[in-house]
Amino acid sequence: MMIQAVLGNPHHPEYGVATIPFPIPHDQYAHCMELLEALEIGDAVKADCQVQEINSFYSVLKRTEMLTVNVEELNYLAKRLDSFDTGEAAQFQAMAHKLELFELKDLINLTFCCQQATVITDFSDLAAVGRDHYMNLHGGCAKTEELDALDGEGTARRLIENGSGTITPYGVVYDNDMKLEQVYGGRFFPGYYYEPNAITVAVTAKSEPEDTEHITWLYLPMAQEEIDRAFQRAGITDPASVRLRLEDTQLPDEVDVLLDMEQESLADLNALAQATEDEHCSDDIKKLGAVVTLAKPQNAEQIKNLVENLELFDFAPGAHTPEEYGRYMIQQSGHFDYDENLDEFYDYEGYAMQRMNEEDGMFTGRGYIAYKGYTSLAEIMEGGQCSRMEMGGMA
Repeated sequence: MMIQAVLGNPHHPEYGVATIPFPIPHDQYAHCMELLEALEIGDAVKADCQVQEINSFYSVLKRTEMLTVNVEELNYLAKRLDSFDTGEAAQFQAMAHKLELFELKDLINLTFCCQQATVITDFSDLAAVGRDHYMNLHGGCAKTEELDALDGEGTARRLIENGSGTITPYGVVYDNDMKLEQVYGGRFFPGYYYEPNAITVAVTAKSEPEDTEHITWLYLPMAQEEIDRAFQRAGITDPASVRLRLEDTQLPDEVDVLLDMEQESLADLNALAQATEDEHCSDDIKKLGAVVTLAKPQNAEQIKNLVENLELFDFAPGAHTPEEYGRYMIQQSGHFDYDENLDEFYDYEGYAMQRMNEEDGMFTGRGYIAYKGYTSLAEIMEGGQCSRMEMGGMA
């Protein structure tokens, strides 16, 4: 929890308050919205939440107390700040103090440019101060040979002696001519990967040009309420009136190329993302690539059904020949008690050929994959239930 805010209704203080953690955890989002709704606040677009109290490592946010804010803006700001290291935190707080920023819109925009400023909190190591300042002036990047050749102490002394520093509770800050650019205009949040997610979709209204900057970013899976509120912010009232663009996924390439965003529904994409996120093991994601090659699904719903039935498939990663498949099954699958002292007596290829003749499988770019279910793959992809079949009978 980056921020804990006590929020109330500025027009009806008698309604009481709600204490909300920010960023709001996904599994608490609906509950937090219910708490705010009970106070008749928490609109997706309007600023209607009065900050009664705010507790955070970022003490500069205390200046937002008694202001009326938008809960989604506060949530986005908390996500941005949650990713900052100690140096960025000092830059943000010192510049917010220097610029006397109070409004959430300005504070959000500051998170995108505060890294240009230099903040000195310790004058005992001027060489380090000089190196940090040099890095700030060059976008946080510099070649090793540049830093080795840099007179860090001299750079720091020139910075201090120019007299442009401002003393703040967070250190002496030099803005380095930083400009507070309007990255966030007050409605559409800039794209920001706060945490890993399965599928990222850019949503725009069909009434807008294809290259519009009015983009609503969805980081699937999301609770339906989060999606609905994101659409409210965008002014989207009809889900059928939107254009979807696949921006990024954690899915295998075999899945990405199958997703036709002109045909897919957001609900199916969200369900696929949820099913994929439930598969925490990266090996299962690799396995999915091979499964898709074998099954040839046509859309997100069919892929989701395959994800939910991965246990019906045997996968030998990296196996591209019968011998490699047999070697994997005997040595690594866990189905056999392998004895390396007897290795020369194993007929890997022969064993693999026997299995392959009795199962529905194929070699893929990721390895050998075999379907072990009783019903057809087509039925599985349409949502049918199935038990696993093993050689010689039921598992």
